[in-house]
Amino acid sequence: AVSAPPLLSSPTCESHPSGRRHVAACHLLADPAWKEMFSPEALSLAEGLVSSNYVAQGSQALNRRSKLLTSLLSERRLPAKGWDDASIEAFIAEASMMDSNNFLDNVGVGEREARVYSPLVSRRHWGLAHGIGRSGDVAAEQPKAAGSSLLNKLTNLLVADAMKLAGLADMGPALVLPLATGMTLTITLLAMKAQRPQTATKVVWCRLDQKTCVKAVLAAGLELLVVPMRLVGDQLETDVAGVEAAVTGAGAENVCCVVTSTSCFAPRACDAVVDIAKLCQRLGVGHVINNAYGVQAAPLCRAISQAWRRGRVDAVVASTDKNFMVPVGGAVVTSGEGNTAVVDAVRRGYPGRASISPILDLLITLLSMGVEGWRRALTDREDVYQYMRERLHAMAGANGERLLETPGNPISIGMSLAGLAAEGGGVGGGISFLGSMLFSRCVSGTRVVAPGNRQEVGGIVFDGFGASYDEFPVAYLTAAAALGTTREDVDRFCTQLTKCFKEYRKKVAKANKVEPGMDGSGGVEEGETAGAEGAGTSPAHQLGAMSLSSSSTPVHFSQKVDSGVPEGIL
Repeated sequence: AVSAPPLLSSPTCESHPSGRRHVAACHLLADPAWKEMFSPEALSLAEGLVSSNYVAQGSQALNRRSKLLTSLLSERRLPAKGWDDASIEAFIAEASMMDSNNFLDNVGVGEREARVYSPLVSRRHWGLAHGIGRSGDVAAEQPKAAGSSLLNKLTNLLVADAMKLAGLADMGPALVLPLATGMTLTITLLAMKAQRPQTATKVVWCRLDQKTCVKAVLAAGLELLVVPMRLVGDQLETDVAGVEAAVTGAGAENVCCVVTSTSCFAPRACDAVVDIAKLCQRLGVGHVINNAYGVQAAPLCRAISQAWRRGRVDAVVASTDKNFMVPVGGAVVTSGEGNTAVVDAVRRGYPGRASISPILDLLITLLSMGVEGWRRALTDREDVYQYMRERLHAMAGANGERLLETPGNPISIGMSLAGLAAEGGGVGGGISFLGSMLFSRCVSGTRVVAPGNRQEVGGIVFDGFGASYDEFPVAYLTAAAALGTTREDVDRFCTQLTKCFKEYRKKVAKANKVEPGMDGSGGVEEGETAGAEGAGTSPAHQLGAMSLSSSSTPVHFSQKVDSGVPEGIL
């Protein structure tokens, strides 16, 4: 039942200098029946050396692995069960031999012939040195690299399937780029800019304190208009009216797009992407969603799906390392199936060839996971999120602190540090020193945010930097229950955080020349509680604030679409 069209074309000899060798490779890839070195003839001849019974048994094992590839090329989605490492290695090795630099009789006399000096480097890359794409299209077939082209196309298909399984319904094609999230946002904004009037040089952006977001806009040669968040209880929510005021104030014809964000640090919530999508459709401006690590959270995927169903979403950018547990260096660009123009423009606008390394990492991971492994990873993350909240809640109560109420953020958790900050005053540089203490104890990823921090990013000054808000009322720390985090990680983090709380209080007592315990502050015993993901001495996110009017009522994940309130976060 192989009815799908071939993934790669079969050019004639005249169309490529490699002649028949290239044609044979492309025909081989188009045929889902994978040809191995142990052909029926070779197996028959092997019976002259080894007992026929043993050869037959070995042949069955080879056929079993061959059927894995047959199924993959036919169905073009994640395998139900993950492949074993030997099967993945065999597949990539065979595909590598289809690239011209690995042909037995290849003679390359061009300036770029996938020459690799170091055998170590060559082995590290499986001999896949030609890269992917052509100067006119990063997803186009590379004539010198039929194997690499196949691996690239399969990766785009498998990651699209994985994202749909995560909850991105009605999604269009996925494009994996060998660029991290920030640079992918920049190239996406450039593609968006090319489709807007020449006067459209402004980007309206809902504040999220991360330097990458600001730099991505500025690197695209665009001007950033920052819309402040609204503080509702503990949670920072989208000011939809403020976004509209920014667009109309600048003139819709002068706005390239609105950039919203889904995944972020608490206490910021996912932007009201449905409301913003409707707004962008009504005003006729573009809409790009930064979904950096949101693929792993079903509520965020549902919000995006509803956004492109009910309004305008031109592109969604997601990280490969944060969402699929691969090394840093890749990102996925996609959109709803009804509006793929910008994603197509990104594909066609990528200059030159691209590295296959991040794509190959993702392909290996997806084949290893399969549907079972991917779903298990998503489910495990949700379990760890609840466990982290429980541990953090207990630790907060034991230390006179509390969890920040942020129902619009299904990944990051915040815990107040108001009491501890008051105890410490300015000792040791203030409460931010707690982040340094955690980092020195090998706790990474934690963030300690203190009010009053001011920082300039790209010429824009942000007050309250790190909190995504000018004057957030309390100091706090955050922790993320991200994909791959385990209960054991949470337990170890809580143990170290408990030690840091006690040591911080001892330092304060010593600085004030007060014996530990005489001020009535208790400190929690090791192992009693645990919490969220703290942080280093300087926040990793930054943005600014332009004062714009605010008035809109976001909807939390638990609220219904038909509740009569704006469909912000569903």
